[in-house]
Amino acid sequence: MSDSATPPGITVARRSPDPAWHARPGDTIATVSVDNRARLNCLSTAIVTALREAVEELGKDISVRAIVITGAGDRSFIGGADLRELGGLDHDGGRLYITNLHKACAAIRNAPQPVIARVNGFCLGAGLEVAASCDMRVAADTAVFGMPEVHMGLPSVIEAALLPGLIGWGMTREILITGETFDARRAAEMRFVERMVPVGDLDGAVDNWLAAICRAAPEAVLSQKRLINRWQQTSVDEGIYAGIDALAEAYDTGEPQARIEAFFAAKAKT
Repeated sequence: MSDSATPPGITVARRSPDPAWHARPGDTIATVSVDNRARLNCLSTAIVTALREAVEELGKDISVRAIVITGAGDRSFIGGADLRELGGLDHDGGRLYITNLHKACAAIRNAPQPVIARVNGFCLGAGLEVAASCDMRVAADTAVFGMPEVHMGLPSVIEAALLPGLIGWGMTREILITGETFDARRAAEMRFVERMVPVGDLDGAVDNWLAAICRAAPEAVLSQKRLINRWQQTSVDEGIYAGIDALAEAYDTGEPQARIEAFFAAKAKT
């Protein structure tokens, strides 16, 4: 828990997309902020539970086109697990804490909408696992990354298992076994983050992705995320056949017919 008078937790803010993004009327963008600034936004069990519940609730709202996850303040995305809580755990308590954290990460991975990690500072341990669970990651050039669990007598677990698919086995071994931190430039070089920008450009970089998502056909975006998630869990052949099903089912929504007709109508006017 935080030493501050205000209990730490999760805040959810919604906004309407920029009109230039051509989103549907009533569409919203949701930003989920981890707010435990007194402790670099570190994750207690209460915050982990609130994060999972917030993402699950947003996932049920068809007006939400995308979810942005970030840390409150300027210093930290998520600084890791709450060490004061971890220090008091035993075998069963450790299992319960890490299972709850996995459920929060799984909620992010399974959210129907695209989820963007807006990494604005320290992104360590549990924070890096939350970021890895997002669909895309953009980091300020001042961000600091790492998986320092081995320095605390613990292995890196749960969604750290996503890292080989993102950065390869060799780099995964290096950052997990050494526990050393690394800067945003290296995070971009190893392809953990898709974009690194000056801290003042962070919101603009997020908005560039949000604009592209909102311009795309809504049902097609949801279908694409479902299919990508399935690709991660199946063989190549199974993934290909799942894609055939997904394309055929897209025609049931009417989006391809409407979008292609609009494309040719606009082309005829030029």
